[in-house]
Amino acid sequence: MDHNVLLPGNAWNKNALTDPPFYLPDFEEAFRYIVGEYRIKPGKIGIFIPCAVKKPYSASPSHRLFRKVIDSTLEPADYRIVIFGTCGTVPAELERMYPFAHYHYMLGNCPDARIKADFLEIETHRIATYLERTKACYQKRIAYCIGIFREAMIMGSRRSGIPIDLLLPTNPTIERLRDIDCPFPDGSLSMQEYIEEFRSGLMSMKSTLSDTTSPDEYLIL
Repeated sequence: MDHNVLLPGNAWNKNALTDPPFYLPDFEEAFRYIVGEYRIKPGKIGIFIPCAVKKPYSASPSHRLFRKVIDSTLEPADYRIVIFGTCGTVPAELERMYPFAHYHYMLGNCPDARIKADFLEIETHRIATYLERTKACYQKRIAYCIGIFREAMIMGSRRSGIPIDLLLPTNPTIERLRDIDCPFPDGSLSMQEYIEEFRSGLMSMKSTLSDTTSPDEYLIL
């Protein structure tokens, strides 16, 4: 079976894939494949960034910006990108796998508090499970996120007992830039102040890496 094209399960229903994806069996099945069967690629730094509306994620304006910052700071062999959010928790190299490239949903546009609470619980579980599965894959972990995705990352880390070594943007910067009169008070991760913190954080983390262990030697449980 080619997991880059289609996973077994429900028939592909484009209408269903506009619903909250974290409820859909296709996404749970894909997540179980990732944490159960897929050989997750190790790296010195695991970089966790939120999903995007445009698919594949790497083609979105925000992800192109994030990757530009990452590539200008780190060597390709030093990091692995992990996408998380309404999609679950997905190694970036699987971004074209069904159903991750085949849905359209924005949690930020949802007014239903129950749906947001459900997302937070489901995503917390998936992040915690992924962190446990990859606990020996990375020397360091950095997460770049705001809003409810940030909440899920914090809760997932606590639940798993696996620390996020650097969580950006920093709380003081978020508080300073917060505009309660805007539809999205915390703004966008593409904002210049956030991006500069991301760049500085990556540079700081790079300086702490150990050169004694090749990423290919990391134990994958």
